Amino acid sequence: MSDLISDVNSDGTDQYKDPTDSIPSGPSRRIVLHFDLNNTILVSDAVTRQGTVAALEYFLSTVTWGRMTKGKWEWLSEAPSLLQPCEGANTYYSQFGRVAGFTTVGPGRRFRKVLGEHLELLRWPSDLPADKELSVKGEDGKLYHWILPSFFQMLQDLASQGVEFSVLFCTFGSDLPRVLNAVKSAVEQGTHPLFPDLPALKLRVNVTAGRIKCSSKGATLIRGEEHVSTRDGERHVYQYLSSAEGLGGFQDHFDWWARNTYSILGGKPLWIDPFDPKVQHIFTDDNIRQNDEDTIVHPKVFLDPEGLQTRTASTSELYDLCLVQNDLLKAISEPGYFTRRIQICMENYEGNIQKG
Repeated sequence: MSDLISDVNSDGTDQYKDPTDSIPSGPSRRIVLHFDLNNTILVSDAVTRQGTVAALEYFLSTVTWGRMTKGKWEWLSEAPSLLQPCEGANTYYSQFGRVAGFTTVGPGRRFRKVLGEHLELLRWPSDLPADKELSVKGEDGKLYHWILPSFFQMLQDLASQGVEFSVLFCTFGSDLPRVLNAVKSAVEQGTHPLFPDLPALKLRVNVTAGRIKCSSKGATLIRGEEHVSTRDGERHVYQYLSSAEGLGGFQDHFDWWARNTYSILGGKPLWIDPFDPKVQHIFTDDNIRQNDEDTIVHPKVFLDPEGLQTRTASTSELYDLCLVQNDLLKAISEPGYFTRRIQICMENYEGNIQKG
């Protein structure tokens, strides 16, 4: 089987289209969207107790680049970027770890304007009252969106384009139950003031948070009475996830990732069948990186049509086909960001689907 290869620029910027454009024609394929939470659709982190401002500052430290020269840090980027600007460049975070007040009192002051601009874009509308589920007060006392509007925009866009899809939130963090309840209110009851028509999409949200446990023997997924395991075959788990309906979620196994030195082998598992003409899985996460020693999703690709064996695929092989490295700044500033990223993946996948 030939590898799946992405044939677009790695940041996909020149591929962006109006989110109202139609999805490419071809076989009707269900899309299963796996979404991280923190710094993907949320700008906060309950585990690290980061509010909106701190979470955005942290993200900026992961997308600004430099290098050590004669014992001193030398900046190599004037603007944030997901991609390494040149050989030998490191992000500030990878070199020094978390730094409080990165752009305000720390070494990233040159990016303070970027922080301010995106915080302003995140502001909850001033003419609307606070919402206990959908808005959050930042450390600066200002009111912000808790879940990015671009996520809800994506739900509307895909539905209007006739795409059959489901959403699975996948997070190492502890925010999942709260997210599921907030999304349920917005999607089923129309509580989001900017997206009051979401109930017309007829989407249902399963508020039971599942768990994924990984070990050297495989993976087990448990959600309420549902229980599937790779001990019954990886194909069994793939079929379970491929048949997901509406929106739901699982808490992934952080300790397993840590025990595997935060590499691809300990990442959130993602099963992909490149021979399946009916289903495409797409995973969006800010920690997806084209460095398999430092990435967060473990893609397991089936070797044969209807086969049982999988191989670990590199991140670069599936980048912009099944893996989307989230650009949080664009997810904040561009309402159609998630829609466009999915369109790019669908178009690329159409050209790379295996024929068996």
